[in-house]
Amino acid sequence: MAEDAGDGTDMDFHQDPPQLGNQYDDDALLRSWVERTFPDELRRTVEPELREMGALAAGPLFALSLASRREEPQLVTFDAWGQRVDEIQVPDAWKQLAKVAAEWGLVAVPYERKEGELSRTRWAALVHLFGPSSSIYTCPLAMTDGAATTLLTHGNRALVERAVPRLTSREPARAWTSGQWMTERTGGSDVGQSLTRAVAEPGGEAFRLYGTKWFTSATTSEMTLTLARPEGNGSGGKGLALFYLELRDAEGRPNGMRILRLKEKLGTRMLPTAEIELDGARAVPVAGLSDGVRAIAPMLQITRTWNALCAVGGMRRGVALARDYARRRSAFGAPLSRKALHVQTLADLEVEAQAAFFLTFRVVELLGKMEAKEATEEERILLRTLQPVAKLVTGKQAVAHASEVLEAFGGAGYVEDTGLPALLRDAQVLPIWEGTTNVLSLDLLRALGEAGALRRLEEELERTFRSVSDAELAPVRTRAMSLLGGAAAWFRAAHAGSPAQLEGGARTFALAVGRALQLGLAAEHAQWRRVRNDGRGVAIARRMAALSPVPDFDAVLDTEAARVAAELDGQMGSEPGRSGG
Repeated sequence: MAEDAGDGTDMDFHQDPPQLGNQYDDDALLRSWVERTFPDELRRTVEPELREMGALAAGPLFALSLASRREEPQLVTFDAWGQRVDEIQVPDAWKQLAKVAAEWGLVAVPYERKEGELSRTRWAALVHLFGPSSSIYTCPLAMTDGAATTLLTHGNRALVERAVPRLTSREPARAWTSGQWMTERTGGSDVGQSLTRAVAEPGGEAFRLYGTKWFTSATTSEMTLTLARPEGNGSGGKGLALFYLELRDAEGRPNGMRILRLKEKLGTRMLPTAEIELDGARAVPVAGLSDGVRAIAPMLQITRTWNALCAVGGMRRGVALARDYARRRSAFGAPLSRKALHVQTLADLEVEAQAAFFLTFRVVELLGKMEAKEATEEERILLRTLQPVAKLVTGKQAVAHASEVLEAFGGAGYVEDTGLPALLRDAQVLPIWEGTTNVLSLDLLRALGEAGALRRLEEELERTFRSVSDAELAPVRTRAMSLLGGAAAWFRAAHAGSPAQLEGGARTFALAVGRALQLGLAAEHAQWRRVRNDGRGVAIARRMAALSPVPDFDAVLDTEAARVAAELDGQMGSEPGRSGG
């Protein structure tokens, strides 16, 4: 038995772990966004569903994700009789999550379009609640959603009729998921280097694919969209074609493919990710026999939106756990929730989570308008510009945020048994999946090549402040305008200069654009809440502005200074002042 310490303190003290309440009821921002966005009658329909998902995410799904945190997929290459089967066995938890996702329509909702242009917002709210308790089952859902959109966009009737009803099904036994196979040994971002060959069968309606896909996520899916180069095509992305491929034939045997190995990853451990060799896999072209990179673009637009949404959900989960823990954990004579410095830390975590929310849900709003064919041309251009911005900004925010959340738990945040380290390990993939920060910064530059695109960003920021009249939000406007004004001025000057100058500053430019818009959207929502006698949004927006420094674009984006700073001379054995190599 434990001895008493003599001062009333139990020497056998055990810290209570953090607990979750209903994740919809506890999320004041999400509830206010739903109230602001949905007409009253529709809101009364949507809210019970969100509340039910909030309870599911905080209860059974959260418990499932914690209990199964060490479970991983296993590769079975041969059966007991030596027959090659290339089967990936997934944990039971993964199967349970698949069932929940199908029944709740986490892919189906945007395609059922019962709420018109608000269907994507309803979907986003559901994913926001489900995602953090899903052990990253959001990954196959994202690619499934992207595949359905891509097939519908290209209008290949045979493929649409065969696959889309399954990809968007609410029946677990019928529902399919899809992969997205682009990454090869030659590189992930530069898919134009892809070496996979496509050899036409007699008649040319189907092809056989030969090559290796180095990193394929959700490899237990029923189908995938992938890139390959038809024989005779030229090099680069233009010579690639987009193909539809089902992973197994009618008898359940692998479709001309071998699973070489499962990937040993930092995070997303339950997600089956494999290296695959295609050796005569039968596939069908989706949209012609060239311009495959352009053909797969609709999929990337959807998956990048999912990526941002998962970043937001993960940040919100970190805040919820850290806030509850602060009420349960005492140090130096009082709960952490009454320690001024810790309260400041939690406030900063809340601010960054809300900043990511505002930008992502604005993208969702525009996406919903596009899909319902209600978007103006200006909104189409704005969406094309904001999608890479939202993905890259929230990806970077999510990693820094998760690190700070773990620190808020002290040593417990570093112990795997608590489940907390998964927040950071899983967040680290978000700036990498669907294009790294640098790749997406360059994609933003391409988007701004469309006439009037930069002006659409400026108009969007102006729009957010049009309804803002509260004097307390003036500093937010000043900071936002300074950020975007400096970024836009640099862009116009750099665009007229050398390509190296434009490329060298693309990352800082993109991050400044994203932060400016987060500030504007936060101020817009804060004004809406203030009118309803709720001043919390104003406090959040003002703190967000205080945490947002305006970069000196002349100094930060000096590409020659960046080159000099990155020089390895002197560190690799070269003589000072002389070039190495």
